[in-house]
Amino acid sequence: MDVRLTCQPGDPAKPNEDAVVAVPGLLAVLDGVTSPDGLATGCVHDPSWYVRRLSAHLAGGHLTAPEADLVDIVAGAIKAVREEHGGRCDLDHPGNPQSTLAALRLDPVRCEYLLLGDSTIVLEHGGTVTTVTDRRNYDVSRRLRAARPARPTRIGSSEHTKRILGAQQRMRQHVNRPDGYWVAAADPGAARHAVRGHLHGDGLVRAALLTDGASCVVDQYDLTDWPGLLDLIETHGAGHVVDLARDTERADPDGSARPRPKRHDDATVAYCRLIPRR
Repeated sequence: MDVRLTCQPGDPAKPNEDAVVAVPGLLAVLDGVTSPDGLATGCVHDPSWYVRRLSAHLAGGHLTAPEADLVDIVAGAIKAVREEHGGRCDLDHPGNPQSTLAALRLDPVRCEYLLLGDSTIVLEHGGTVTTVTDRRNYDVSRRLRAARPARPTRIGSSEHTKRILGAQQRMRQHVNRPDGYWVAAADPGAARHAVRGHLHGDGLVRAALLTDGASCVVDQYDLTDWPGLLDLIETHGAGHVVDLARDTERADPDGSARPRPKRHDDATVAYCRLIPRR
């Protein structure tokens, strides 16, 4: 198996809130949910701590019991991190550290995937490239924006900061609820609500898992399509995808042409090729 990885911070001066797992039989990417300054979290830990601990327990759970149900492995990892809070945090607070999670488990006959949140899985299988996404947080965000329309604001302005803080506060009211969206946080039960599926492993050629700081080159910036993205990674490496995103964002530093919460987001790509090139 040919594996390519990159995990890059959006701002080198701040902790990277993304993480990547690559162990035999399992690839995963995690994207910690940034908590804006001024919002309480009920927790002494930050998103970077959470994704580091969750990724470690996810890898350990899989390696310990590779035959276990993937949902149980994810739930076990969330439970293990919950216990590591050590009784110092309010784990019922909606602002607790959170993370999206995209996982792909592979063996010779089966490919199994699981998604919580807005990361993306790209699969080339049987001559067709398909994507797997979890649209629930997008749907909630779109409903909230429709209810409170706002004019575009410049990244770095006080108006932009205020708008992002308010949007995050409203999103918190819908996290890990049946009529909202699901991410990894303090409740292991969230794993039961993940987007899941499987394919026959012998037909899988290539796959990529991307956090939204990398998938934006396709689903926001329209720089290529999903088959083209797989080709770019294979030809130029996983880091090339992040370079494309950064170049596009540097050309629009205040978000006038491409409105977004941050100038640059943390970006992670995990790619694998299962069938050798001919």
